[in-house]
Amino acid sequence: MKAHIGVDLHSGLVHTVVGTAANEHDVTQAAALLHGQEQLVLGDAGYRGVEKRYEHQGRGVQWHIAMRPGKRRALGTSALDRLADSYERFKASLRAGVEHPFRVIKCQFGFRKVRYRGLAENTTHVKMLFTLSNIWMARRHLMAAAG
Repeated sequence: MKAHIGVDLHSGLVHTVVGTAANEHDVTQAAALLHGQEQLVLGDAGYRGVEKRYEHQGRGVQWHIAMRPGKRRALGTSALDRLADSYERFKASLRAGVEHPFRVIKCQFGFRKVRYRGLAENTTHVKMLFTLSNIWMARRHLMAAAG
């Protein structure tokens, strides 16, 4: 199983969760992860070519997709290559916020392996865990609002 998530850049909270079979490519789920109000979309190298897909034609967003790791390693020492590498590092620092909910469900909740047989049950379990991770990550704001 693979969990694809859409995360708000500013709050770091998960707004969309899609569970698929592990052999399904990431780029096929990009449309399901967008809620329609985005102006900026960041993605890892698995989403290369997403802007060319028919379901995203006419969508008014800026796509910032990571460079393939091999292509990034092949960058030289010229000024243009150093600029491209620093741009990739900046994109990676913004995308790191997407990984935080995964850390919460793995470390805080101990979810390392799926336990049910079937995609529907596992997807429901993962959605519940990401909902709990949103509460976990917003706990300080929630406590301040309650007190």
